[in-house]
Amino acid sequence: MSPSRTTPRFSPHSYTQTELEAILRAPGGHVVVPTSGSTGAPKLVVVSADALRASGEATFRALNGPGQWLLALPSSHIAGIQVLARSVLAGQTCVEMPEGHFSAQSFISAADQLTARTRYTSLVPTQLHRLLTNDQPAELRSQAVAALRTFDAILLGGAASSATLLRAASAAGIHVVTTYGMSETAGGCVYSGVPLDVARVRLDAESRIYLAGPMLADGYLATPAAEHDPHCVAQHDLSGLDAFVIDDDSVQWHRTNDLGTLSSEAGHLTVLGRADDVILSGGLNISPHTIESELGSEFGIDQAVVVGVPDPEWGSRVVAVVTRCAESEIAPLAQIRQTLTSRLGKGFAPRAVIEVDTLPHTSSGKPDRQAILALARTSQSQ
Repeated sequence: MSPSRTTPRFSPHSYTQTELEAILRAPGGHVVVPTSGSTGAPKLVVVSADALRASGEATFRALNGPGQWLLALPSSHIAGIQVLARSVLAGQTCVEMPEGHFSAQSFISAADQLTARTRYTSLVPTQLHRLLTNDQPAELRSQAVAALRTFDAILLGGAASSATLLRAASAAGIHVVTTYGMSETAGGCVYSGVPLDVARVRLDAESRIYLAGPMLADGYLATPAAEHDPHCVAQHDLSGLDAFVIDDDSVQWHRTNDLGTLSSEAGHLTVLGRADDVILSGGLNISPHTIESELGSEFGIDQAVVVGVPDPEWGSRVVAVVTRCAESEIAPLAQIRQTLTSRLGKGFAPRAVIEVDTLPHTSSGKPDRQAILALARTSQSQ
């Protein structure tokens, strides 16, 4: 019998603010959310009400205090759930955009419905890019920028943000706070490189990032279920796999799949990318994020994802899958390679640049690296 007949497929639940209010109030309350699935099969994470509360209250302290939120992300994923939880904790009614219909006009309309003086939203880079892109009429873009400026902070996470996008937001007077976190940490727990006051960060000898604090999830649901009752308060059989570890001081840490650097003085965390995304090419360990951050508008490139395509000589060949800026042509490959070689060193320049109309994304808004890798492999084999 096939696995699909014996293992029910989990159906993510789209939570409401009313449900989050009940979950935060109930002893034993929790949510079950899938990981993004951007690099493999999603796992089901059990996040307690205590973890949601610890994260939400720390967010208030890191920003301008409680405020009203605009929900622009799926409420079946942790970032959207946190918007609802923070709304409950702030005693504010969340303004929700129609799920699955993100556009500049719908964002502007939703922002107009906010009534509180202090206001926030969470976006993924793809959404912010759509609001700032020159592909839309100038008047609509101007209105979108005006709407973005009304927010005290826009939390931007779910995927790495390009330097080009962040510069464009800053130049437009938009207050962006980049976030780093995952379902296992109840969402973002590092804001613009600085851990929330409840979060602890350390690196191991291989530069892998470990996170600890009261915002950690309980673990993974050991037995998959077709669906989960949002009002469930029962304890579940959990699995930590190798992602949750306890140190000699009995502190539980989440062992992430990401690599980073941590400044010794300020404790500022720089995320280099996923360990399993690192490309081994010609004996070099190459971080795709390092290359992606350099592939910007100077080359006529709007968005970029870098992957490693198998190569008989180099082990893996560095390939960039990109979209182009409006009314621009992508620079010749030789120019891109020469510039990146001078900036990053030999081996970091992509050996091919593949232009696509749009980049594949997961339901949570992250670049779908598996789909992008498959696209690159197909293109390179032709």
